[in-house]
Amino acid sequence: MSAIFNLTSLIQVILLLICACSYARSYAPTYFDKLRGGPFGLFWGLARIGDRLSQYVALACFVMAAGIIYSS
Repeated sequence: MSAIFNLTSLIQVILLLICACSYARSYAPTYFDKLRGGPFGLFWGLARIGDRLSQYVALACFVMAAGIIYSS
């Protein structure tokens, strides 16, 4: 089943995108600042969410990981 039609999979994909963009921005901040406009602005926005809400994103990742571990 596609991640679009399953809510938990969609949330996992979004959280992983936020974490990946935030991690990549820490190594190449000028590259992500260039992406601010245009179609790749989504990655800039995800990196910004990961930077500003890092505590909540980390908590959500731990909850997601615990849910995956205990559900299987």
